[in-house]
Amino acid sequence: MVSIPDQSKRTDNLQRIESLLMNIEDIHQLLVDQFGTDVVTALVTESKDPWIEVAPESIQDVTAFIKNDDRLRFDHLTNLCGVDYFEPDAKKQAKFGHDPHIEVVYHLYSYNHKHSLVLKVKLPRWKDDNEGELPEVPSVSSIWASADWHERETYDLMGIRFLNHPNLRRILCPEDWEGHPLRKDYDFPLEYHGIRGR
Repeated sequence: MVSIPDQSKRTDNLQRIESLLMNIEDIHQLLVDQFGTDVVTALVTESKDPWIEVAPESIQDVTAFIKNDDRLRFDHLTNLCGVDYFEPDAKKQAKFGHDPHIEVVYHLYSYNHKHSLVLKVKLPRWKDDNEGELPEVPSVSSIWASADWHERETYDLMGIRFLNHPNLRRILCPEDWEGHPLRKDYDFPLEYHGIRGR
């Protein structure tokens, strides 16, 4: 005969587990207490995926902390990607609603605590506003090994340089490819080594 657990015990266990989980406001406050508001620059909760914004130069310190702190233990980098906030059509720019910039987005998960987190860093589209000079952010590949290929893909397609990456080179496009295809102002080449592109 299979025994069915007492419903009150199941409810008590669930409430105990939920009380241990940290929500994004708790995590944000913990990070502000640890690093201050110059490093932890924003909390955005009105989005479907709420996020915490971190100053680019501090991303390595913050990610090392959230991976190793017992209250957080974000031991898994689920995804890392880049987003280009730019509207190339001059007629649509007034309604676009964003200043041109690039974001690096980090999706994290804790297997121990069963909670997730989204971190973002904002970068200029071009380093020091010099068109063609790629923006830079420290690599987190020393924190999570899986960041290695994520950062290479983001470098290749979005044109973000990850400082101190162990092997920062293209991963999808050939090494001699010009430009970064997921940039909103990317101009697809007419041809590549004699092969017509458009």
